Amino acid sequence: MSREQRGPNEKLGTVLALAGISNAGLARRVNDLGAQRGLTLRYDKTSVARWVSKGMVPQGAAPHLIAAAIGQKLGRPVPLHEIGLADADPAPEVGLAFPRDVGEAVRSATDLYRLDLAGRRAGGGGIWQSLAGSFAVSAYATPTSRWLITPADPSVEREVPRPAAGSPAAPAPEHARVGHSDVAKLREAAEDARRWDSKYGGGDWRSSMVPECLRVDAAPLLLGSYSDEVGRALFGATAELTRLAGWMAFDTGQQEAAQRYYIQALRLARAAADVPLGGYVLASMSLQATYRGFADEGVDLAQAALERNRGLATARTMSFFRLVEARAHAKAGDGAAAAAALKSAEGWLERSRAGDSDPTWLGFYSYDRFCADAAECYRDLRMPREVRRFTEQALSRPTEEFVRSHGLRLVVSAVAELESGNLDAACAAGTRAVEVAGRISSARTTEYVRDLLHRLEPYGDEPRVMELRERARPLLAAPA
Repeated sequence: MSREQRGPNEKLGTVLALAGISNAGLARRVNDLGAQRGLTLRYDKTSVARWVSKGMVPQGAAPHLIAAAIGQKLGRPVPLHEIGLADADPAPEVGLAFPRDVGEAVRSATDLYRLDLAGRRAGGGGIWQSLAGSFAVSAYATPTSRWLITPADPSVEREVPRPAAGSPAAPAPEHARVGHSDVAKLREAAEDARRWDSKYGGGDWRSSMVPECLRVDAAPLLLGSYSDEVGRALFGATAELTRLAGWMAFDTGQQEAAQRYYIQALRLARAAADVPLGGYVLASMSLQATYRGFADEGVDLAQAALERNRGLATARTMSFFRLVEARAHAKAGDGAAAAAALKSAEGWLERSRAGDSDPTWLGFYSYDRFCADAAECYRDLRMPREVRRFTEQALSRPTEEFVRSHGLRLVVSAVAELESGNLDAACAAGTRAVEVAGRISSARTTEYVRDLLHRLEPYGDEPRVMELRERARPLLAAPA
C-alpha cells in the first residue's frame, strides 16, 4: 500500500541517480532486503517510478528498506529525510537519544518502554516491523563518545514534589519513595530473564515479559523519589533489564529495537556510575555491529569498553571484552589482531579467581564460552583445524542451562567438519543442531542453521544432506 504526497519526490530521484541505481534495481534490492526480514514484497520498476514521479509513499517497512538499499550502494547510512520520506517514520527519535541531563534520560528510556508496548498491541511485529531496515551503526557514535567522556553522572538524587493532599497529581504511594527492596526485585527479575534467555531463546514468551517489567515496574520507580545511593542502584538494575531487552530483540532479529534498547541501557549505566556495566552494553553493541556486517565499528565499540574499564573491571570481565574484540577482528578478516585479542582474553581469564567480585551479569562466561567464541573467530578466518580444536572443548560439557549456546556451537562444529572434508560428521553435527534449534525461539540460531544449509548446497544430491534439509524444513518455515 502507498499514500500520495504532493508532487514528485525529487529527493529520492536525486539520490537514486547519485547512487547509480535504476528503478528495477531498487525494487529488486528492496524485495531482497524484505525477504531477509521475513517480509514478502513484490515491488517492481513501476512501483519505484510512482514513488519518484508521483510522490507515492510506500507503507510499513518499505521506506526504511529503501534507505537501507541505497545506503548499501553508497556505503553510508541514508536517513529518511534525505530521500524525502521523513514523515514515513512512525518513531523517528524514540530510544535513539543519549541525553546529557538525567531527567531527560529517564524520559527517553520510559518513552521507549511505552513505544514497545504500542508495537506489541498492534500485533504482527507492530512498530518494529514498520522500522525494519532502519538499523544504522552510526547511531552508536554519539552515545559511545558521550559515555567515554563522562561515564558517570555527578548525582541522580530525585525528589518528586508532593502536591496538596487529595490532588489528582499526587504520586502513587507505592512509588513515592524508592528503596533498596524495590531495586532488589528488579535485579531478581533480571537474573530470571538471563536464565530464560539462555535456555529458551529471546523469542520465548518468558523473555517477552522483560519489556513489560520495564514498563510496569521499572518506569514508575525511575519517576519516583530516591536518594543518590538508591538511585544509582535503581539505574543499574534498570540498565541490566534494558540491555537484556535489547539482547532478546537482537536474538529474534529485531535489530532496530535492539539498537534503541542498547542506547538507553548505556545511558542508564552512566547514571548508575557503573563503568563495567556500561562496558558490557558496549560489548553487546559490538556483537550486534559485527553480526550486521560492520566489523570495523564492532572493533571500535569493543575497544571503547576495554579502555574505560582498565583498572576497574575484574579479570574475567576484561577477558570477555577482549573476546568480543576478537570476534570483530575475525569478521573483518584481520587474523593477527584476532589472535592477539584471543591470547589476551585467555590470559585475563587465567588470572581470574573464584573469589573475584565479578558482576552477576557475567555468570554465563566460562572457559567453555571462551572456546565457543574462539571457534567462531577461526570459522570466520577459515581455519577449520583451529575451529575443530576449540569446538571440541566448547562441546565437552553440554548443558541444559545454555541451550541456545549449545545449538550455535553445534552449527560451528558442522561448518568446521564440512570445510575439513568430513561430510558425514558435518551432517551429524547439523542434525543435532537442528534438534536443539527446534526447542528454542531464536532467530539467530535459525540463521546459523540456514547458513550451514547454504554451505551444503554443493552436496545437495547426497542423501545425508537431503535428510538434514528435510529435518530443518519445519524450523526454517516457522514464523520469526
